[in-house]
Amino acid sequence: MPFKKYLLTGLMVWLPLAITIWVLLWMTSVLDGLFGSFLLALSAVSSDAVGVSLERLHHIPGLGVVLVLGFMLVTGALVSNVAGRWWLKQWDRMFTHIPVVKSIYNSVKKVSDTLFSSNGNAFRTALLVQFPRPGSWTIAFQTGVPDGEVAQHLPGDFISVYVPTTPNPTGGYFLLLPRAEVIELQMSVDEALTYVISMGSVSPTAHPAPVANAAPKS
Repeated sequence: MPFKKYLLTGLMVWLPLAITIWVLLWMTSVLDGLFGSFLLALSAVSSDAVGVSLERLHHIPGLGVVLVLGFMLVTGALVSNVAGRWWLKQWDRMFTHIPVVKSIYNSVKKVSDTLFSSNGNAFRTALLVQFPRPGSWTIAFQTGVPDGEVAQHLPGDFISVYVPTTPNPTGGYFLLLPRAEVIELQMSVDEALTYVISMGSVSPTAHPAPVANAAPKS
């Protein structure tokens, strides 16, 4: 039926754009809300003239996003030199000596360092693994290699793997698999994520055939 066909085609054209705009608006709203709360707290302890100026800033849409991005850029620039790295070490040392806080802070810091460090291997290689049973294959990402006590109990060469769910890749499963049982893919991580999120409907760009049992060395 042409009507149904045209309707679905139009939906496929506009739905990605609509979801993208919705996510951006949501992020802007959250950051503006946090920035607005900060301004309200600041205006409560300021003079009337300063409070009026802060109130005007509160009504500028998107200002929170701009300020947060600017703050992150300035922070990154400061800690990129010797003095900044020294202050960062003092900051880490302070939080790692506070009960309860140190557990949360250390865990989050280790994860962020692993994911965003330019020297790390997390989420830089797409893999093909058998999950949830032998003979059933899915896309996964190497997050590292087992270490410490865990590695001592695993015979042979193992790697750490994250298997994302679809269409929401923020949830998934953490697995330790023998390196010989996974296949390294030539596709980029972006292509692999797109393939997962689209539930296989968006095929990645053709690449040379991957070599079986050749997971990346760490």
